[in-house]
This record gives sequence, C-alpha cells and structure tokens, in this order.
Amino acid sequence: MSDTDIVKKQEAGKIALLLSYVFLFLCSVGLFITATAIPASRFEKLGAGAFPKLIFAIMALVAAIAFIGTIREIPRSAYANFIAESVAWAKRCYLVFVCLGALTVYLLLIPVLGFSIASLLFLFGLQVALMPRTAKSIALAAVIAVVFSFGLNWVFAEVFTVFLPRGVL
Repeated sequence: MSDTDIVKKQEAGKIALLLSYVFLFLCSVGLFITATAIPASRFEKLGAGAFPKLIFAIMALVAAIAFIGTIREIPRSAYANFIAESVAWAKRCYLVFVCLGALTVYLLLIPVLGFSIASLLFLFGLQVALMPRTAKSIALAAVIAVVFSFGLNWVFAEVFTVFLPRGVL
C-alpha cells in the first residue's frame, strides 16, 4: 500500500469521524428538545427534565467542540472525492439500505396492520429480497414468515400474557 493510499484512508476516517460528530450533535439537540417536554414536579424547583437536559446539552457541546477540532485537522483536498466515494460505497452496500428501508416500512406498518401482519410482510419481503429466488426457497420463506409472525404473537399472548399491537385494520 502506497503512502498516498494510507493518507487517503486516514482522511476518509477523519471525514467519517466528522460525520459521526454531526450525528451525535443532532441527536443530542433532538433529545434536549424532547427532554423539555418532561413535566415539572411541584416538589422540585428544577423539575424532572433538568438532569436529562444538562446531559444532552453537555453531549451537544462536546460533539460541537469535537466537530470543530476535526474540521481543522482535515485538509481541503480530502473533501474533493468524498461525494464520489460515498456514492460508490452506497452502491456496493445497497443491501444495507434495502434492509433499513424494509425496517422503516415495517415500523410504520405495525400501528396500522398490527404486529402479525406487518411482521409477516416484513419477514417474507426481506427474505425474498436477500436470498436466491427459487420455488423451494420462497416456500421456505413463507413458512418462516408465518411461523415467526403469528407464532411469536401467539407465544406472547398465551404464554407471557403480553399482547402485541393489533393495528387499526
């Protein structure tokens, strides 16, 4: 591996670190805003949300300081190929995005369709997307999806007496 490849890898690592600091900052700010909605108690002056707000404010401050420090370390030339390399990486890892998209749809469908039907669709769809598509594998995927969606719902309801979401429909 040449010296330029090593430098490019180090720069890519610093850019990834920079993006993680941005993500942590945004999460901290979002959680701080959420913590402001915690109702205050009449027995304490600061309220129940004071400690979470303090922690999230410190996290946001530390992330901002780390972000500024990391920006100063990254040379301007490192940003040139970042978008092209990011698109190439996304194309290589497209199945990760398929799984994340399926999970997002699944989580949105649970309140509407209920746990069993949403899980059935999620499991079957993701298995079909990820495995070789033969008649035998699709039949196996259907059996697995039915067993794990309706079977898990039955186990929770009958054994643990915990009722999973039924959905609007």
